[in-house]
Amino acid sequence: MPTKPLYIKKWGFMQTTRPTHYRWVITSLIFFITLVNFIDRSAISFVIHPLKQEFHFTDTEFGMILSAFGLGYVLLTAFGGWLVDVCGSRIIWTLAAIAWSLCVGLLGFAGGFWSFIWLRFLLGITEGPHFPAMSKTISDWLPAAERARALSLGLVAIPLSAVIGAPFTSYLVVDLGWRAMFFVMSSLGVLWAIVWYFLFRDKPEDSKHVGVVEKNLILTKRFRRDETKEPPIDWRYILLHPALIANNIAYFAFGYMLFFATLWLPGYFLTQHGLNLKSVGWYLTIPWLVGALFLKLGGFISDSLYKKTGSSRIARSHIIWGSQLLAAICFVVLGFTDSFGMSMVFLSLGLGFGLMPQPAFFSVNIDVAKDRAGSSQGITSSCLSLAGIIAPVLTGWLIDATGSYKAAFLLLAGFTVFAVFTVIFFHHPDREFKKLRSV
Repeated sequence: MPTKPLYIKKWGFMQTTRPTHYRWVITSLIFFITLVNFIDRSAISFVIHPLKQEFHFTDTEFGMILSAFGLGYVLLTAFGGWLVDVCGSRIIWTLAAIAWSLCVGLLGFAGGFWSFIWLRFLLGITEGPHFPAMSKTISDWLPAAERARALSLGLVAIPLSAVIGAPFTSYLVVDLGWRAMFFVMSSLGVLWAIVWYFLFRDKPEDSKHVGVVEKNLILTKRFRRDETKEPPIDWRYILLHPALIANNIAYFAFGYMLFFATLWLPGYFLTQHGLNLKSVGWYLTIPWLVGALFLKLGGFISDSLYKKTGSSRIARSHIIWGSQLLAAICFVVLGFTDSFGMSMVFLSLGLGFGLMPQPAFFSVNIDVAKDRAGSSQGITSSCLSLAGIIAPVLTGWLIDATGSYKAAFLLLAGFTVFAVFTVIFFHHPDREFKKLRSV
């Protein structure tokens, strides 16, 4: 009796008929490079004291160095999204990872204020395509019901980058010096880029590792014969869609929190609670672990609600404003807390609730912009990069002016509350999407 063949010829080459889960291998690679990406961009926060001692930087000057990253980031994020949509994630992400890794290594040779400014600026430019490439890849490789979960797996690397990177980089700085720390960190992105180039293909039907069953799950209407050519980017739609505008405003508040936390929390523990650098590296793992747990939970909740209701308003919008409201409350309390124990509690909760809606932010771009998720995410990430310009330098100035972090926490809470009201009143991806499409 003949057995059922394990391979058939489909999409031009021999294809396994066994169920495969290669899309989750791709998602795991996204997780790793996001981990590296955020360790690379935030590693400088652990050399604040060595740099201030060696170069006599003020907090305002150090904030300007941190902000230079955001300035470079905002210049290429939107353009990087367009590059990803046109050239594909395989080439653009590979080149970007190699380029930003070189910038990190060159920071080890920096010799003064302006060299740090320029290298951080170049680091921002080269990291610009990262999140658009993530959105494009998830959009192409995951069905709608799995996207928030896949995004949460990739994005959970952001808080975990601090869990892993904080003790790792702090020990490197203490034991080897701040220059050697940058040299060591620069190698990781290059290694990933080589693996990504050989294992990834822009479309799942071009990958020999994906079986027929998995391809049938992934493929969408863009692969029909009459739609093989992708439509041009509708920038008016991306820039003026009400739900996307509200999403971008709320993501600015998210970005402000993220840049504040990744770049200034080491200084907060060093100056406000008198810890040494190695202790800071370990204590920071606590709030970031909570953030990782909440972020992953947000992805599961969002996907579960989407499966049950089919509504982006319920599954995405309510997750966003509810989480940000709870985060704002925690940051207000944190501004009036002097106890180390209570600071850890409210900082952990604030970061947890603040990070929880990130998969929903990305999912809105994929749900609404669909085939042009890379370009749409590029605009959204530009709002994050704008926060990356403002948050570091404004925080440094407030610390110099007041001598504490209280005003910085209250301003962070203020931005977050504004985002809450924006999402409640204007973030309607289902209704607004249908209305705009019918015009």
